[in-house]
Amino acid sequence: MNRLLILLPILICLNNTRGQVPQAIPYQAAAMYANGQSLINKSIMVKFCILDSSATGTNLYTETHNTTTNSLGIFNLNIGSGIAISGNFGALNWGSNAKFLKVELDTSALGNNYSVIGTQQMMSVPYALYAKSAGNIIGVRFFTHYIGEEFGGGIIFHLWKDSSGVEHGLIVNKTDLSASQPWSNVTTLIGTAAQSNWDGLSNSNSIIAQAGHSNSAAAMCLNLVSNGQSDWYLPTMQELFMLWNNYYTVVMTLKRLPGASELQPVRYYSSNEENNSTAWTFNFKAGVTFSTIKTNANLVRPIRAF
Repeated sequence: MNRLLILLPILICLNNTRGQVPQAIPYQAAAMYANGQSLINKSIMVKFCILDSSATGTNLYTETHNTTTNSLGIFNLNIGSGIAISGNFGALNWGSNAKFLKVELDTSALGNNYSVIGTQQMMSVPYALYAKSAGNIIGVRFFTHYIGEEFGGGIIFHLWKDSSGVEHGLIVNKTDLSASQPWSNVTTLIGTAAQSNWDGLSNSNSIIAQAGHSNSAAAMCLNLVSNGQSDWYLPTMQELFMLWNNYYTVVMTLKRLPGASELQPVRYYSSNEENNSTAWTFNFKAGVTFSTIKTNANLVRPIRAF
């Protein structure tokens, strides 16, 4: 059976008006299988959960939607306008802590067979929603940096603030390290230490710590000293998804930088192990995932965090 995948390009419209508060956040995604086959003209149910502070934080609000994908597998929804299961969307305090969106999908459309597709940070919300919950305090959560900025040895593709208001981000290197690198020369199971969806650095260190390790995509990244930075690592699948979500902006910056190379429409290795013999790759042509034999050769593009 094909492994089900859903892309998560959250579409947030920043609203600078101070009129009526829009009680919804536009959301668009494409539902497809891991082999790239779209779920076309398919009735589905989608569950949104808004979590506080982290991807495993307190569930503040849950709602469900019954919808149908179009001929391309795409569907459009408004977060906040579904059937509320718990919490009050209108009472959410957007100005307190980061908020994460967990998405679940039921392809039977019966509402009793949901699968968790992914969880990612909501980078922004409509201005009016934030102003409503923050007492119209302007600029409290504005960012110093921006997506697509050349910074820290590469290009910023993700930003967030912690509960103390400190700004953090993820940076992708300006060039590929290799077009033909195996995930690892070792084909024994590492386990959960190399299967984190959020901690690519930990995954990378676990890969090179294997007995018998001599060569890997992770080692290439960890050993890299580029543009004055030495803390690069092999990204997780979730980090590659976040890079895909801002693909256009990042690529436009890479195009104008001398010596930089665009992200290619082929498979890149993630730091996520699938089992003893296979690991996960991400294809930037269609934004889909594939598993591949660990000793197969694929592209490598490191990232770092700040």
